[in-house]
Amino acid sequence: MTTANIRSVSSGVNQSGVRDHNERLLLTLLQRHGALAGSDLARLANLSPQTVSIILREMEAEGLLARGAPVKGKVGKPSVPMSLAEGGVLSVGCKIGRRSAVLLLADFRGTVRQQLQITYAYPLPERIFAFLREGLTQILASCSPDERTRICGIGIGVPFELWKWNELVGAPAEEFLLWKDVDFASELAEFTDLPVSLVNDATAGCQAEHIYGRGKEFRDYAYFFVGAFIGGGIVLNNSVYPGHRGNAGALGSLRSFGPQGESQQLIDVASIHLLETRLIENGHDPADLWTLPQDWSRFPRFVDPWIGRTAQELARASLSVCAVIDFEAILIDGAFPTSVKHELVERTRRYLVNQDMRGLIAPRVEAATVGFNARAIGAAASPLFDRYFMNGNVRLSA
Repeated sequence: MTTANIRSVSSGVNQSGVRDHNERLLLTLLQRHGALAGSDLARLANLSPQTVSIILREMEAEGLLARGAPVKGKVGKPSVPMSLAEGGVLSVGCKIGRRSAVLLLADFRGTVRQQLQITYAYPLPERIFAFLREGLTQILASCSPDERTRICGIGIGVPFELWKWNELVGAPAEEFLLWKDVDFASELAEFTDLPVSLVNDATAGCQAEHIYGRGKEFRDYAYFFVGAFIGGGIVLNNSVYPGHRGNAGALGSLRSFGPQGESQQLIDVASIHLLETRLIENGHDPADLWTLPQDWSRFPRFVDPWIGRTAQELARASLSVCAVIDFEAILIDGAFPTSVKHELVERTRRYLVNQDMRGLIAPRVEAATVGFNARAIGAAASPLFDRYFMNGNVRLSA
C-alpha cells in the first residue's frame, strides 16, 4: 500500500499574523454591516474594546476609515461610528468578455469612479492589452497624486480557457489560440507595476453580488450571470467558493438538451449569443444589444421568446445545482436591461413550480442587483480582498 498524502487543515499564526487577521476582520465587518461604533465592532469580532480602539485609530490615521458624527442618547459618552473611507483604497477592475471589455476604477465601497468600454466581434490579445494600456493611462491621468498612491492593484476577470470558445464567437481558431499562452501578469508588467489578480469572470460577478449586492441576505446560494455566454458562481457559508482550480461554479457547463435531444451545455441554450444570432438572421445589428445605456425594447419579437427559453433552462439548471448542494436561493443577473432581468426572474419562478422536484427543496429565485458591471466590479474587488479583507479566496492562486 502507498501512503496517502494527508493535507493539513490549518496552520499556526504568529503575533503579526494575528494583528493582520484582526485588522482584516474589522474592515470586513465594516464592509458588510456599514458604519459601526467601536463597542459594536468589539462585540461582533469577539475582541476587547481596547484592542479594537487601538486598531481603529491606526487605520483612521492611515486614511482607511472615516469617523462619523457622534451618536447621543445612551449612558456614557456619545459613541462614534466608524466606516470605510470612501477614498481610502482604490482598485482597478477589468472584465474581458466575448463581446465587450470594461475597465473601471472603484473605491473601497464598490462605487465606480471611472469607466471605459470597448466592443468587438471577438476579443484578441493585442487589442485587449492595447485597451488596458491606454485605458489605465487615461484613468491614472485623471487621478490626483494621492489617489494614485491608494490604488492597490488591478483585477482581471476573464473566462478560463478562452481559446476554446472560438466557434461560439465566430473567431478563427488560429487567432483565438493566441490566448492559450498569455501570461496576464507579465503582459501588464510591461506598462504597470500594480499587483495583478486573475479571476474567472463569472466568479468575479458572484463576488461583486456577494459583497455589494444581495449576497448579504443568504448564506448558501448559486449565482447565474447571463452574458454573451452564461456563467456563474457559488457561495457557501457566506463565502464565494472558488474550488481547487478556481473553476467552481462553472454553471455554463451544466448539461442540457438540444431540439433533437442531443446533449448540449447550458451555455449553448441560455446565453445572449442566441439572441444575437436571431437578430443577425433578421437583418439587425447585434451590437445594438450592448450599446449603453441598454435598450432592448426595439426587439420584442426576438427578446420575448429568448426570455422564455432562457427561463426554462434556468429553472432546470437551478434544480440541478440544488441536487448537489441545498442552496437556499438562486440569484440571477446579466448583461441586459433591468426590465429584462426582472421578467426573466419572474418566468424562471413560474417554470420552477412545474419541475419534478421529488427529493428536492425548491430554492428562492431572486434578482441580483449589481447588474451589467458585476464582473468588472468583482474583478476590482479581488485585489481589495487580497490585501484588506477576509475571504479573499476569489483570487486564482498559482
